[in-house]
Amino acid sequence: MKTSPKVNLLLFFFFSLFSSSITAFPHFFPNVSSIPPSFLRNITTSPWNSFNNLSGCHSGQKVPGISKLKNYFHYFGYIGNTTTNFTDDFDDALESAVKNYQLNFNLNVTGELDESTVKQILKPRCGVADIVNGSSTMNTGKAASMTGHTVAHYSFFPGRPRWPSWKQNLTYAFDPRNQLSDDVKRVFANAFSRWSEWTPLTFNESSNYFTADLRIGFYAGDHGDGEEFDGVLGTLAHAFAPPRGLLHLDSDETWIINDALASGSATAMDLESVAVHEIGHLLGLGHSSVEDAIMFPTISSGLRKVELARDDVEGIQELYGTNPDNNGTTGPSFGEREMSGGHRESSVLVQFLFLAVGLAFFVL
Repeated sequence: MKTSPKVNLLLFFFFSLFSSSITAFPHFFPNVSSIPPSFLRNITTSPWNSFNNLSGCHSGQKVPGISKLKNYFHYFGYIGNTTTNFTDDFDDALESAVKNYQLNFNLNVTGELDESTVKQILKPRCGVADIVNGSSTMNTGKAASMTGHTVAHYSFFPGRPRWPSWKQNLTYAFDPRNQLSDDVKRVFANAFSRWSEWTPLTFNESSNYFTADLRIGFYAGDHGDGEEFDGVLGTLAHAFAPPRGLLHLDSDETWIINDALASGSATAMDLESVAVHEIGHLLGLGHSSVEDAIMFPTISSGLRKVELARDDVEGIQELYGTNPDNNGTTGPSFGEREMSGGHRESSVLVQFLFLAVGLAFFVL
């Protein structure tokens, strides 16, 4: 049912009147070198930097700052809703949370806050919980249907919500208060295409924010959905499972919007990388423990990661099936994904080693 222009105007008025902490102009830059030094000097450090002081802590200790870490694990689902009055005691509940966290992030399961665990905790990440309603399949191995030989670790929200089969053309719109440029909107169009390439779903931008299936906006701090943003780094964005369709990004972040993110910035985040991940949530995917997967919960600053991995494709096709114009064998190469950092180099090294072994057997 269409709404009249007057109704839309009235809705927009009330929407603007009762909203909280909205930043109309998020921080967008074409590349790292374009960020003014004066702007970088004003950027605060990660809200989780104090966790560095907890490295080496273990069960039985009482250390200042443990209560804040418990809040972190509570926020991401590792500690239940038994209490919100956390103490600085490293108790059994925290040890269990640390072990589950280490399992989900492929770390040594010790229950202690060793250096590698703290380093992982400090990374910027998605604000969606890893464990929802006390259950998680993030690191539950399952046979992958594409090959039958690999192990998949994708997960779904409780109840496996998804968009109905009769609604394969989804519309999306941007909060008009953000006044986003065409360049920024193009980033999201590219991010949506990453998912439509592998599924029967299509995505079209709508000019009507209030009637769109998927609604995207940049906000700061408490913005009315119960999931408060925390400033630079920390949580970057969050999205809600179908059919709610809300995707929110932290407007305090330094967002890079071109396709050639350079490394070297401790705070700049690639917008498309984060957008592709959050769209996965909008479609019904939870987090994955596969580090190369789009649905892995964390992403380092200065990293571009936009191509779906095999684990992502397996998960989304279990919900929606395959793209009828793509038989599942075409599309981006899973071995040469568009990613900065050391992943591409390690892939090349593995291929070289296999070639060397093959040549050795041939010579012998």
